[in-house]
Amino acid sequence: MKVLLLNGSPHPNGCTFRALSEVEKTLQQEGIETEIFHIGTEAIRGCMGCGMCRKNKLGRCIFGEDAVNVVIKKMEECDGLIVGSPVHYAGASGGITSFLDRMFYSTGGFAYKPGAAIVSCRRAGSTAALEQLNKYFMMNNMPLVPSAYWNMVHGNTPEEVEQDLEGLMVMRTLGRNIAWMLKSIDAGKAHGILTPAAEPKTRTNFIRECASVKEEAEEKNFAPYFISYNKVNKAYQEED
Repeated sequence: MKVLLLNGSPHPNGCTFRALSEVEKTLQQEGIETEIFHIGTEAIRGCMGCGMCRKNKLGRCIFGEDAVNVVIKKMEECDGLIVGSPVHYAGASGGITSFLDRMFYSTGGFAYKPGAAIVSCRRAGSTAALEQLNKYFMMNNMPLVPSAYWNMVHGNTPEEVEQDLEGLMVMRTLGRNIAWMLKSIDAGKAHGILTPAAEPKTRTNFIRECASVKEEAEEKNFAPYFISYNKVNKAYQEED
């Protein structure tokens, strides 16, 4: 079994890497193979919603100039995914957001492969960023792996993260929980427990047919608005 850890920070050895390393160390102790992949600092194209990946059933993004398709290929051999990101303006980094948009849209996600997100921040905005990242897993049938608290570490440098003892404990707990979930899934398969049968997706928009617009001859009754206006303090009206 193997887990891919995606480092969405522009700093290859920063706070996010320190947190991912704590998860990786625990996974390896549990006998799980790991790989940390840094998305790099080159520009990552955002998803254009062109739909060519799905129309042509490519299973990858039509734009192949960056590492998105490299990671898609790696996920074919991996059983779980952990995404790490620093907190930028109470959200995930722009690079990892563009990366995940294209990776998940072009593949349709990685169903029934456990997923988890971790974030690092100096002070705040972590829960909003964590919620953003978790939604990629939750809408793609990927079991969301829990821990003993929110999956976050605090610090402005890797050395400061070392002082976040609770955050590092959360990372280790996450690693053990992912290992346990992977082993449980593997044991289930050995006993003939298969993944749930997929139901065809139903897409529903919230726009419905509206009632016909009234004819122009049916003038609106503005009387209530005038009555409300006349209740305004006379002093303000006189100043106007």
